[in-house]
Amino acid sequence: METLADVVAALDDPDRPAIRAERVHDARETRSKVYKTGNALRHRGVREDAGVAVLDVPEPAALHTFLGAALLGATVTFGPGFVVDARVLAGPTGQLGEYDLPTGGQRVGWGAPPADPSWMYFERDVWSENPAFPQPSVTAETELLPGVTHGEAVAAAESVATDLEEDDVVALRAPLSHPGTVVAGVVAPLLAGASVSLPSATTDATVAVTDGDAPEPRQIAPDDAAPE
Repeated sequence: METLADVVAALDDPDRPAIRAERVHDARETRSKVYKTGNALRHRGVREDAGVAVLDVPEPAALHTFLGAALLGATVTFGPGFVVDARVLAGPTGQLGEYDLPTGGQRVGWGAPPADPSWMYFERDVWSENPAFPQPSVTAETELLPGVTHGEAVAAAESVATDLEEDDVVALRAPLSHPGTVVAGVVAPLLAGASVSLPSATTDATVAVTDGDAPEPRQIAPDDAAPE
């Protein structure tokens, strides 16, 4: 595998847990939701030279937005400053109004419906999208995170995945603004056939991606998983 498009395309097993939150999202459902999210973001002008900023919240919509934007070739920034340099800012609706966007910038909110009709409402607009997605044009050299390409992220995730089993549950306990968290806590589990566990999940995890103490028996430090 060379890009996140390859990782997403391989999410085909409806019996495999992929993301654990308030409920379990299986692999095929996750792929469909990512494709729908990518299609919705495309309508908002997201493309290779129009990035996406995502608030650093460990929620399914944040992961779907990250992966959907990645399919479009956009560079994704988690945890942006209050002056946003991106085509789209995505996050919980109630938090988006605190940020300044450039002219033409779009807000994508989930949770509560936005009062402003110009904002994209994630649950409504993604739900109504087509689950089919055109062949992505991203390559290993396409930038995924600031300063990190798809190829670099996938290579780092493959290294982490060698120590994961399909029944592993990987808890996200570090900021997504760290590339190593994205690699070890999102990409590696999806690549390895394991599952990502978000804080709202009730299932016990076996591995934690953390920069401190954690209750899980195994820990991965984001610094140790960061792409080189």
